[in-house]
Amino acid sequence: MTSFDDRENAFETKFAHDAEMKFRAEVRCNKLVGLWAADLLGKTGDEAMAYALEVVEADFEEAGHEDVVRKIAADLAGKATAEDVRAKLLEMLPVAKAQLMSEL
Repeated sequence: MTSFDDRENAFETKFAHDAEMKFRAEVRCNKLVGLWAADLLGKTGDEAMAYALEVVEADFEEAGHEDVVRKIAADLAGKATAEDVRAKLLEMLPVAKAQLMSEL
């Protein structure tokens, strides 16, 4: 193999790793926001975790976070707005990334 091939393979590997880490961070972020919403709904324990997993699954409906925002805002009607949910998503993304990095 040439050094060009080695660099190309390294770049492809890094790209795949970065994409996986981005996906994992978004899933973790959705879970954290789901737990926050569950708390506002008065859910605890297994019920809160089940709700958080529903939020994670909601993110697979379409690209972006608007599907998550719609679900949580509808569930939290009167307790939090869509803007509150978007703000919480922005707040939790660095937390999710930090948690993932600490697990490596």
